[in-house]
Amino acid sequence: MKELTTENYKFHSHKACEFFPCHPTEDPDSFNCLFCYCPLYPMGKDCGGNFVYLEGGIKDCSNCMVPHKKGNYDYIMTKLMEYHQQLREEGRL
Repeated sequence: MKELTTENYKFHSHKACEFFPCHPTEDPDSFNCLFCYCPLYPMGKDCGGNFVYLEGGIKDCSNCMVPHKKGNYDYIMTKLMEYHQQLREEGRL
């Protein structure tokens, strides 16, 4: 297996996207598009992000920057592993 010498895979900025940035930010150069659609959304209230529930139970993440912060790749991956473990324990995987 090839030894990794960088961590460039943890960050992608797609400035040509017509929606960039999809959340207000004062630092567009550090806006991470890698998780364009947040993989933590299905975790509901346990995602760790800044969200509110709207009428009808819809989760509104428009004020959340967790998946878009340059240094949050490891946080996202840890939360995903925890979520998958929980699903396995509950027999849903």
